[in-house]
Amino acid sequence: MAVLLVLYIVLVGQRAVAFIATGVPVGIGIGVALFVVAVIGALLLVLELRFGFRITRLGARLEAEGGAPDDVVEVRPSGRPTREAADELFPRYKAAVEQDPSDWRGWYRLGVVYDAAGDRKRARAAMREALTRARG
Repeated sequence: MAVLLVLYIVLVGQRAVAFIATGVPVGIGIGVALFVVAVIGALLLVLELRFGFRITRLGARLEAEGGAPDDVVEVRPSGRPTREAADELFPRYKAAVEQDPSDWRGWYRLGVVYDAAGDRKRARAAMREALTRARG
């Protein structure tokens, strides 16, 4: 997906240059707007990739410490846990975070369970918190 987004950003950037090169005020306006869209897209892509790399490193660190979740749960053919299985695990990981909110490991594990349950928004928030706690 990242490669496709880069391709899209490049194509939008080329169109922006072409519109600006027309010299027509409307074309210049459209070109500037397209350029802004391309820059925003590139910035968002860089931020997402950075977040992904940092989370991957944090997961590897947790794995190296032997702290990765080792729960055996029912999975779908895709390999992802079923929502019901993730929901059963959730209270235990949430309690661990409530018991020690300063521990990044608990936040990371909670993020994994949120992700398994399909709650991407809370998963990302928990992972962000894990990153913040791991730095501090």
